Amino acid sequence: MSLIGFLDYAAVIVFAITGALVASRAQLDLVGFAFIACLTAVGGGTIRDLLLDRNPIFWIAEPAYLGAAAIAAVITFFSAHLLESRLRAIIWLDSLALAVAVPAGVGVAMSLNQSPAIVVLMGIVTGCMGGLMRDVVVGDVPVVLKQGELYVTAAFAGAFTAVLLQMYLPDVPYPLIFGAGMTWILRAGSILFGWHLPVYKSAPPKK
Repeated sequence: MSLIGFLDYAAVIVFAITGALVASRAQLDLVGFAFIACLTAVGGGTIRDLLLDRNPIFWIAEPAYLGAAAIAAVITFFSAHLLESRLRAIIWLDSLALAVAVPAGVGVAMSLNQSPAIVVLMGIVTGCMGGLMRDVVVGDVPVVLKQGELYVTAAFAGAFTAVLLQMYLPDVPYPLIFGAGMTWILRAGSILFGWHLPVYKSAPPKK
């Protein structure tokens, strides 16, 4: 299996688990678990492939991706109650999924010889859109929009790091791994230490 394929599978499985855990908090049935898990797992990659006109879309070319997501959903359905804090598990697993999905998107766009700007954008789309769909469907505030969260910023930094290494330091092995590391460090720092970008605060109107 190629590195890009491994990253895609890892992202699908971990994102599927987060989707299933969100379904458990919403008290959905097994079908609901599978739907939310699969939506979360392949949502970002599907949008990436559609934007890149990649035919067929990755999970249509290889339905095993959906099978892996569905199995993760079933396992989570019967084991979610064992977690002391499902919300905490969702947050940390989501950070891990982001860290592997971003370089997966970057790798796919690079393999199609896209420009650096598009490569970075595809990394962000792959990492962020599945979780956004998940949160919207279950009625949660999407984590990508929560005040002060380093989420899209972490995805951008990870994708940008991989692109820079590929362009200017081609002798550095596995730039996608460095991109994954940068993404996770920033996201984990936001969770643990409250790292965030400045938040807009409007001034009172002048009389």
